[in-house]
Amino acid sequence: MTEQTQALPRMTMLSAEQCRTIHFASLEILRRTGVRIYHEEALQLLRDSGVQVSEGNLVRFQPGLVEWALERAPSRIALCRRGTDQVAAALEGRRVSFGPGSDCLNYLDPRTGERRKFTAQDVVDCIRVVDALPEMDFCMSMGIPSDLELDNAYRWQFAKMVEHTTKPIVFVCDDRLDCEAIAAMAAAAAGGRDALRLNPTLLLYSEPSTPLKHSETATDKLLYMAEEGLPIVHSPAPMMGGTAPVTMAGGLALGNAEVLSSLVMHQLKRPGAPFVYGSGLHHLDMRTTISVYSAPEFELARVAVAEMGRFYNMPTWGYAGHSDSCAMDEQAAADSAFSVLTSLLAGSNLVHDVGYLEAGLTTSPEMIVFTAEMIQMLRRFMGGVSLDAESLALDVIHSVGPGGEFISTDHTMEHFREFWEPTLFNRKRVEDWVAAGSKRLGERLREKTVAILDEHEPEPLSEDACQEIESILQGSS
Repeated sequence: MTEQTQALPRMTMLSAEQCRTIHFASLEILRRTGVRIYHEEALQLLRDSGVQVSEGNLVRFQPGLVEWALERAPSRIALCRRGTDQVAAALEGRRVSFGPGSDCLNYLDPRTGERRKFTAQDVVDCIRVVDALPEMDFCMSMGIPSDLELDNAYRWQFAKMVEHTTKPIVFVCDDRLDCEAIAAMAAAAAGGRDALRLNPTLLLYSEPSTPLKHSETATDKLLYMAEEGLPIVHSPAPMMGGTAPVTMAGGLALGNAEVLSSLVMHQLKRPGAPFVYGSGLHHLDMRTTISVYSAPEFELARVAVAEMGRFYNMPTWGYAGHSDSCAMDEQAAADSAFSVLTSLLAGSNLVHDVGYLEAGLTTSPEMIVFTAEMIQMLRRFMGGVSLDAESLALDVIHSVGPGGEFISTDHTMEHFREFWEPTLFNRKRVEDWVAAGSKRLGERLREKTVAILDEHEPEPLSEDACQEIESILQGSS
């Protein structure tokens, strides 16, 4: 449909000129202050490009090199389903894909309501929940199992994800050796390394160290993913009032400088390698020194980061479906709805952390299931209103006339299913609600979550791929 026939909800916060203001501020940080890089290969790449390196590892960037890197970064990344060329998450424009977060210590058990340490079975259960929900477009590991003594926990997590979901995987890991093993496992499931590069099923999430530092380990991972031509988001986490200026503008400029310096190294290694723009700008609650996930300032930062990414014509990284609440309660529900709507209005492309409670310390499968309902509902809101001739229905109105009814018309029969129908929310009157057991939303949510845990069976991985992945795990243990 054209703009004339489709009215869509829109959000704009930063003008092009305001984006340029942040961009120029970041260029000045990189020129004047610079960044510390603790990685010899990256330093040599920069020296070879004419960058000034002083004090051993303090790098100051000319604006031209930053803009050279921006011109080479791709504007689109397609993440695919396991073993296919079917796109599961198209990171482009204002298209939004949702998924969970990674590596929580605690699990909120939907069967008992108990908050406890993650087990290996809990990790697998969470992956199966994500696989079952159409609104979840990709998977992350969600929990660290406390009942396994593993030197290679991240590799184990990835193996379980690739076994129990066909959806693309955003992974985290310790170091380059982890990256190599995980890429090998993904290639085994994809049909080879070339197939994996063409139809990527994985993306690495890693971070520089705010303020203005690139550790050896993080940079090693960054350069490896560039070398392999596999997608990465290398997203700093500036903490306003802690590791970044307390003002949002200062935090945006600092985080943007860290992203841009990462991108330069990445593109020097392999021009055109896929890179997602992201900055996890948070702030400290000064009463508790806790990193706040659910606040108007956090959502404003998400909008600004999405708009800076579009200003650079790059795919963007976002957050939604999370809460500072310690329980799956009314606070968590409100935070989920607010953050999902912000992500959809802002047009963030790859939106993670669905299911986070306690500011990222706890994963709740019920929060994932609830947020899936919010995504479904709010995507319908974002679909807006059609204004074409069929929707205006002038002939139908004329045919029915004053005092008539529309329920029996063909037009109603053809279009009534376009209204969104909830799976969790109640629309019954009280008599029917009582007759159905007087169940509140929390009870219905728990029942739906447990039913997924009991009933969903993911599409199996081929036996050959399973054996190859097990061989990789055994060889790296």
